[in-house]
Amino acid sequence: MAAQVANAVKDLNLDGSKEKQPEPTPADNVENDDSDDDADAPADGAPAENGAAKKKKKKKPKKKKKAAAGGGASKQSDPPRVLVSQLFPNNTYPEGQIEEYRDENTFRTTSEEKRHLDRMNSDFLTEYRQGSEVHRQVRQWAQKNIKPGMSLTEIAEGIEDGVRALTGHQGLEEGDNLKGGMGFPTGLSLNHCAAHYTPNAGNKMVLQHDDVMKVDFGVHVNGRIVDSAFTVAFDPKYDPLLAAVKDATNTGIKEAGIDVRMSDIGAAIQEVMESYEVELGGKTHQVRPIRNLNGHNINQYEIHGGKSVPIVKGSDQTKMEEGEIFAIETFGSTGKGYVHDDMETSHYARRVDAPKIPLRVSSAKALLNSINKNFGTLPFCRRYLDRLGHDKYLLGLNHLVQNGIVEAYPPLVDVKGSYTAQFEHTILLRPNVKEVVSRGDDY
Repeated sequence: MAAQVANAVKDLNLDGSKEKQPEPTPADNVENDDSDDDADAPADGAPAENGAAKKKKKKKPKKKKKAAAGGGASKQSDPPRVLVSQLFPNNTYPEGQIEEYRDENTFRTTSEEKRHLDRMNSDFLTEYRQGSEVHRQVRQWAQKNIKPGMSLTEIAEGIEDGVRALTGHQGLEEGDNLKGGMGFPTGLSLNHCAAHYTPNAGNKMVLQHDDVMKVDFGVHVNGRIVDSAFTVAFDPKYDPLLAAVKDATNTGIKEAGIDVRMSDIGAAIQEVMESYEVELGGKTHQVRPIRNLNGHNINQYEIHGGKSVPIVKGSDQTKMEEGEIFAIETFGSTGKGYVHDDMETSHYARRVDAPKIPLRVSSAKALLNSINKNFGTLPFCRRYLDRLGHDKYLLGLNHLVQNGIVEAYPPLVDVKGSYTAQFEHTILLRPNVKEVVSRGDDY
């Protein structure tokens, strides 16, 4: 799920502060007066089939150890409906891509003290790996089945039905979604829309052959959120755009680590992304990073934890720290490389720092009570409220937003006529190794 920098149009409470944010829980803090292969993205630097698009500088790809596809994946149903806990009965889920730390942190790999600290995190790792396996199996099914002519509602509900089935949490009983399921709503952002778009009830939008769609969804187990995204395109002319963003995301993952400064990661990402070009409609575009979107750290039950991972060079000297979890995501655009709010809002989340104020609108009180019991601080969308049986809730929802209790996340768009792409993975900065926990054979 995308995060914006502090100077962006909409403040998403990502101030880049060095202070560690308190870990939230689903408890109420507001008074109730509160595919197997990603066929759409070529190998990095691969030209389009029509020969029109090209890359400026060729970079040699480095071999990486990827996560196993998952021993239970081959036994999964189609569509996916079998609990992953049944496919991995010993609770031993595939680990992600493991990378050793570099430079002054190489000692961590063999340090007995760091390895001991890592072993103490066994429950934490199990939960993250379970969520990651759910994400891999659902997204690989989605990659095979998403086709032009499908409605966005059909695509979103297919993904969300799969996540709920594989985690075993349908989210219809009070508190069930807080145990596991969707970490945040399925983003299906088309073309110049980069992030935070999911269909509301009655949406008739249909995916077209010429569209570029970002598929961004989260899975959580006990509040451990796996945040990972990919881009779907059917016309090979977009291949260099997708390759640029995938390469940039992998660069960010490679550069990330304990004691690494955010500014250094952003500079490396920008250099890689801007080395690509794409030709569309007879015009050559340099792929630009969307400078007011960035990655972010993740806390338990909190998708945006307070630290930002920029995708352009800057002056942020904040460092990554041992034990932190980060969503490394990059966005590339053929437009201006800057997004603003537009279109109808669908994404919302109760603020971790929500004020304790009396609410005088009865519908707002009732809605907040439901949000606390069903989502806590996890993001939700209007379709989720519909699914719980809420009716005529917009007045109450807007009242919660106006009082700073719930944050609205409108869709984020670049200039019309432009195309944007996104790739994202979740990484764990374990004491002794870095684990790209959401990595799969697809990307």
